[in-house]
Amino acid sequence: MPQIHFFQIDGTTQTVDAPIGLSVMEIAVKHAMDKIDGACGGSLACATCHVYIHPDWWDKVMPEDGDGDISEEEEDMLDLAFHLTKKSRLSCQILMREDLDGLILAIPGSKPDWL
Repeated sequence: MPQIHFFQIDGTTQTVDAPIGLSVMEIAVKHAMDKIDGACGGSLACATCHVYIHPDWWDKVMPEDGDGDISEEEEDMLDLAFHLTKKSRLSCQILMREDLDGLILAIPGSKPDWL
């Protein structure tokens, strides 16, 4: 099964199993990941699933359809997020796939050396 590595606020990394087809937000909520609430259930109505994407993974988590950029709706919701960076995404908009095995993310407010 694919895995995701979440860099935590305390500097540790938590690795979790990531079933294919679930959103990264659903996976984070299932594993009670601190600071990822998914309050709107993935309907692009909040920013409580905001994460930082490791630069090596940025292109891989961008939408495959359209022009490869995040949607205007996601951009609007990210404007509401705390600790926004150029590598921010809403985890509800990233569906787990086999080729995302090993995905590296960070919880907002953390300070990984790659940000």
